[in-house]
Amino acid sequence: MPNQPKTPTRAFRISDETYSAIVELARSRNLTVSDVVREALEKYLRDQVWDDSAL
Repeated sequence: MPNQPKTPTRAFRISDETYSAIVELARSRNLTVSDVVREALEKYLRDQVWDDSAL
């Protein structure tokens, strides 16, 4: 996502298999791994129906 303001770096753990799949997807779409992860997380959050009582 060009021309975006710089965001803080975050760290989290994922399996090697998941990371490899993300890298392959990023390469096939000419994106960065960060772009793929960011887009996936944003879509996941949009698609969720949050129940505040469960938090």
